[in-house]
Amino acid sequence: MDQAISLRCAVLSVSSQHGAVRDGAGELLAARAEAAGHRVVRRVCMGDGVHEVRQVLSDCIADPEIQVVLSSGGSGFVRRNAVPDAAASLLEQEIRGFGELLQHLAYSAVGSTIVQSRALAGYANGTLIFCLPGVVGACALAWDRIIGAQLAVPPRKKCLQTA
Repeated sequence: MDQAISLRCAVLSVSSQHGAVRDGAGELLAARAEAAGHRVVRRVCMGDGVHEVRQVLSDCIADPEIQVVLSSGGSGFVRRNAVPDAAASLLEQEIRGFGELLQHLAYSAVGSTIVQSRALAGYANGTLIFCLPGVVGACALAWDRIIGAQLAVPPRKKCLQTA
């Protein structure tokens, strides 16, 4: 049987209210990660400008201490929500179907408005990146039904080698 591993995570809370206090979705992601035995080694609260988000994501990707980025907020279907756009330009490979699976799982709870969520996942420089809506329920669903299970097994490839 595979043994659980502990990964080093960054949790980003993205909001149009620059400098806002950490949001509930980011707090939930940090708590879920720690409860699963992972370590949150960086917490960032930032505005949702595409250049700011791209810079913070780039810093996380370049940091050998960070293996997983969990980002909440800035993924809606309005112009200022640019997290998926910022992240997509940095990814080496997208985890195809991640956003669609989250939409499918959330549909019964929120209805067709879920199509406005642009959740995205992929990796760059060996760092897994998950861009999630800034809604607590959506982040809980993503962690509980998708992300938690994906991070609970040892890596098969170099992508998430542990120290």
